[in-house]
Amino acid sequence: MALVALAVPTVFAFMFLAGLQQVPTPTVALNLGDEVGRLPFMGYNTWNAYFCNINEDLVYNTAELMVSLGLAQDVGYNYVNIDDCYSEKQRSASGDILANAERFPSGMRNLTDKIHALGLKTGIYSDSGWFTCQMYPGSFQNEERDAHLFNVEWGFDLLKFDNCAVPFDSIVKEGQVGKFARMSNAIKDLAKTSGKPPMLFSLCEWGRLQPWLWARELGQSWRTTDDIGANWDSLAGIINQNSFHAWASDFYGHNDLDMLEIGNGQLTLAESQSHFTAWAFLKSPLLIGTDLSKVSDQALTVLKNTEIIAINQDPVVGPGVVPFRWGINSDYTFNATHPAQYWSGQSEHGTVFMLINTLDEPADMFFNLTESPWIRWGRQYSVRDLWTHTDNGTAVRNFTAKAVPPHGVAALLLKDAGDEPQDEGLSPCAFYEWWGNPWCIDQNGTKIQPT
Repeated sequence: MALVALAVPTVFAFMFLAGLQQVPTPTVALNLGDEVGRLPFMGYNTWNAYFCNINEDLVYNTAELMVSLGLAQDVGYNYVNIDDCYSEKQRSASGDILANAERFPSGMRNLTDKIHALGLKTGIYSDSGWFTCQMYPGSFQNEERDAHLFNVEWGFDLLKFDNCAVPFDSIVKEGQVGKFARMSNAIKDLAKTSGKPPMLFSLCEWGRLQPWLWARELGQSWRTTDDIGANWDSLAGIINQNSFHAWASDFYGHNDLDMLEIGNGQLTLAESQSHFTAWAFLKSPLLIGTDLSKVSDQALTVLKNTEIIAINQDPVVGPGVVPFRWGINSDYTFNATHPAQYWSGQSEHGTVFMLINTLDEPADMFFNLTESPWIRWGRQYSVRDLWTHTDNGTAVRNFTAKAVPPHGVAALLLKDAGDEPQDEGLSPCAFYEWWGNPWCIDQNGTKIQPT
């Protein structure tokens, strides 16, 4: 099979590794009661299922379904977020955004009060420009007014903030960072005066100007790519792009891979599992985006996999998984069709591995345990499959996931199970350097050839 790939220059690979070592650990505020967004938020967003075709009954019925289907309190999806198209096309005479009188006749405060009464939180949408992406009023030059409206008057807990209808440079005079900082500052100032926790601020500027480098100072999540589609090509492309900055997610700040498409389009079960695993393990927010009145049992099973969700919501380890080997392609290859396949990271309960089969046919996927930086040399590990929910024996030195389905995933949790057995003819060293000479050496100076 011919694979077309853009090879990243070797010098970039070394720059990338150097960047990984220099990423600062985020400062955690001492007064955690004033903070929001320590973990990736979970919930529902209206856009992927309904686009502009929304109204107050649909939103509230969706909230009720979140509870009755066991997605809310039972699993953790606790935000119900309204996306674009909820307002009138013009602001009021006094300058406020108005909820659409036909589709939200009872008003937003009535709706948020009812959703809050279900034990859920609520989210709303606006834009950093003159208009939203569907040409409804944006928030540029109205940041303080709109933050007060959304949070204090309407009662929303989260703001998704988009990047359309950008004003002329001569008006903005701040650049992308400054344009988004206007609303960030308005939210922070409002929290100080109101005495309430700030709205969770979710930036949506599609990965322009590397938000993983600066958006943590402004909000709790930042989109990293263009909009998602309900197809494998879109999912693979998003995974590929995020492989180069997966390190940026940590407590209080997360790469946002966009809303989930599980239950939409023609995604296979294997593709849905890969989609959910990648979004969860990379510590992206998890927002359901399908019609819950018609959701299949298969989609619900994927969305309610609590073993996968536990990695996303880990209270002890903030960063997600990163690639340790690209697999089909050379390491650090940008390839939207065949992204990095072998990933690992830490968790509260052990080392997690994500193996993605990007091929159109089943494949065995092999790795040496010590390819992951989180594995201790000279130890063996128990293997837990987080999709079959089975314990799969003990791995010594390496592991092979057999017959991973096309576009499928193996999601594994490895736990330390003690010292390696000493009677199986193992080399004294599992790890060695690629240039050929044995890297392992006895204390008396004898070089050891790995076996």
